[in-house]
Amino acid sequence: MARKMKTMDGNHAAAHVSYAYSDVAAIYPITPSSVMAEATDEWATQGRTNIFGQTVQVTEMQSEAGAAGAVHGSLAAGALTTTFTASQGLLLMIPNLYKVAGEQLPGVFNVSARALASHALSIFGDHSDVYACRQTGAAMLCESSVQEVMDLTPVAHCAGIKGKIPFINFFDGFRTSHEIQKIETWDYEDLKEMVDMDAIDAFRKNALNPNHPCQRGSAQNPDIFFQAREACNPYYDALPAIVQEYMDKVNAKIGTDYKLFNYYGAADAEHVIVAMGSVCDTIEETIDYLVAAGEKVGVVKVRLYRPFSAEALVAAIPDSVKKISVLDRTKEPGALGEPLYLDVVAALKGTKFNDTPVFTGRYGLGSKDTTPAQIVAVYKNADKQKFTIGIVDDVTNLSLDPGAPLVTTPEGTINCKFWGLGADGTVGANKNSIKIIGDNTDMYAQAYFDYDSKKSGGVTMSHLRFGKSPIKSTYLIHKANFVACHNPSYVRKYNMVQELVDGGTFLLNCPWDMEGIEKHLPGQVKSFIANHGIKFYVIDGIKIGKEIGLGGRINTVLQSAFFKLANIIPEEQAIDLMKAAAKATYGRKGDAIVQMNYDAIDAGAKQIVEIEVPESWKSAADEGLTITHAEGGRADVVSFVNEIQAKVNAQEGNSLPVSAFKDYADGTTPSGSSAYEKRGIAVDIPVWQPENCIQCNRCSYVCPHAVIRPIAMTAEEAAKAPEGTKMLDMTGMPEYKFVMAISALDCTGCGSCANVCPGKKGAKALVMENMEANIASQKVFDYGVALPEKADVIAKFKEATVKGSQFKKPLLEFSGACAGCGETPYAKLITQLFGDRMYIANATGCSSILCNSSPSTPYTVIQK
Repeated sequence: MARKMKTMDGNHAAAHVSYAYSDVAAIYPITPSSVMAEATDEWATQGRTNIFGQTVQVTEMQSEAGAAGAVHGSLAAGALTTTFTASQGLLLMIPNLYKVAGEQLPGVFNVSARALASHALSIFGDHSDVYACRQTGAAMLCESSVQEVMDLTPVAHCAGIKGKIPFINFFDGFRTSHEIQKIETWDYEDLKEMVDMDAIDAFRKNALNPNHPCQRGSAQNPDIFFQAREACNPYYDALPAIVQEYMDKVNAKIGTDYKLFNYYGAADAEHVIVAMGSVCDTIEETIDYLVAAGEKVGVVKVRLYRPFSAEALVAAIPDSVKKISVLDRTKEPGALGEPLYLDVVAALKGTKFNDTPVFTGRYGLGSKDTTPAQIVAVYKNADKQKFTIGIVDDVTNLSLDPGAPLVTTPEGTINCKFWGLGADGTVGANKNSIKIIGDNTDMYAQAYFDYDSKKSGGVTMSHLRFGKSPIKSTYLIHKANFVACHNPSYVRKYNMVQELVDGGTFLLNCPWDMEGIEKHLPGQVKSFIANHGIKFYVIDGIKIGKEIGLGGRINTVLQSAFFKLANIIPEEQAIDLMKAAAKATYGRKGDAIVQMNYDAIDAGAKQIVEIEVPESWKSAADEGLTITHAEGGRADVVSFVNEIQAKVNAQEGNSLPVSAFKDYADGTTPSGSSAYEKRGIAVDIPVWQPENCIQCNRCSYVCPHAVIRPIAMTAEEAAKAPEGTKMLDMTGMPEYKFVMAISALDCTGCGSCANVCPGKKGAKALVMENMEANIASQKVFDYGVALPEKADVIAKFKEATVKGSQFKKPLLEFSGACAGCGETPYAKLITQLFGDRMYIANATGCSSILCNSSPSTPYTVIQK
């Protein structure tokens, strides 16, 4: 049956197939696998049926361990069952994985592979979690792309049922799970034809049933446990052939050539990489580039990782190979090598490749981007048997120099990059855009979203590609045809225009006229635009959003502007398709919301302004990026902010070498560093109207970032306050002045403070106004928070009340030396509170929690 083309991400591809083969789905959400569970739950609620004509029974448990237990019990009862997980969630399933495998129950664990928390948490992708399961007895099948997830997930289900072994069906977290591609999808009739119904009947008949009872989960003694454990060997020996059998069924239906190990590259290759996961597509694209230049290189893509078939691996490697490099997306400290490398070395022992040198490299930990230039460095590497790529290791010197960046995307591919603010709708709009283009043109489409860990309020970068050829570029865009900046504060913080190709298009969302552009656009941006023929456009999306009633949700405005400028689809057709997508997305919220989005789409296409680039811009001076550096304060915080945090905040963290973290190898970092960020991302900030203020302090209480704080000032302090400081006599304490201080540069513009403000007679004491026009409030804030805490104010209004609690200083800074050991406290502190005294022990200088000195001599405590 002909397959339909549809635009979707890897999570939806896996869920689409698993739904077909499942009676039960036991779920518990964890990033980045949650989408699979959400889609399954949604489809079941909608009444979608599986290949058995039934809706899937979806059960959400209290944890991943509970979900795994439910999978175990459901399988034992004869229901085909699946679950979806990643990272720590998968680790919680390990005890049940042993049981499910040991009892020969064919469940499928769909995993969007993610880093495990070690020195620090990472929600991003690598293979640490799946490698931790390689000894459980579960088979492990890996996919490298969204299309492969769709194509090969049936193999995990069907082979598991016939082979009586559970499968971990995995693919890269985020890079594949969240990448959107235009792919061919399975029809459920095709999926039904492939599965062995007799094997399903045998599985159901073997279930726990009072009509033919048996005992499971017994305890065995030393006399028989070993023998019984070895009795499963024939099943694992037979499984690779069963997996290949179902790969062949897939191949027969859709014309592919899936094998346990697939080779791609020159027939006479001399250097081959062995890898699995999304990096394989980048390697393939790089191979096309290198082979065209006469290089003899190739890649072996690992599909079935467990059971590992040595014979199939050897058969996939060309006889001409003289060198092999194995890439692992994990780190096992203290091991002779990472897991895939050790498997490959063991598999080649005693074969025709016995004497072939095998190199081993780590890449991509925590979703570190892996580029074609890095792959070229692997092929050129002749010196380092153990290496890393993607970083600069100046400590153990394992890293390979990638050299100059390469452009290996197929000719005609259009690359677009969008810089947005988390929760401003940019990512959602781009998801709609990629689906509109993918589903309504003959072009291939790819979208990937690079998230800041802050998520809401953080930086998001959307990477969109379109073209007439299949897109294998599983890496970030650094040379774009179109760049859009959706937050005007970014132009001084990040190098974004510099990523445009000559003649590219730059769209800036800002409220500035030409005079404002001259004032705010830094010299290096002006120079690049002028000297590289960049077409420069602006649009005031915020103004349009406010006029229409959408507020800060400017996504549809800027989406419409993109389609107008990119000219991928005729403008009229694009507007119709965007409106249809808006109807589908917002229809449940009512006609008024839908109409607002229609108006935003129309306005976005009409209100773009092209900027005529002045000749004078060609010689504009480089002003550098606006980077907040720390001055004063604790030395450890200042050092961390200036050496690491400043570069991370400028999206330059990838340039930091390993040595920059030599003092932070255990994952600890100084507290108090966020005070130096001063991101200035809000378009509108709260502006205090003292005449309407009742001094309730609710605004300070609800602010999620401690941006707005009440300050009690003495007459002397008030006299020294920055010019223009607004103040009131404090209610109940006329000897003090009351000031509501607002940090313009820390505010995210959420509006919670203004929403909660009761005001007077219907007039709010806080109104949201343009940040740029009210930047002077930052000086008032900086002055106010430096003033000492007023104990009598706190006593008057009670620390346990909303009002009184907000006069307390939120941070503590400690100084002074320990009377016993003489050490001076710094970032690594352990604090203990005894009565009314705070004791601080230095983690490096003291041998016990409270040091060896008498706790009767506390450290000095200074309120910050």
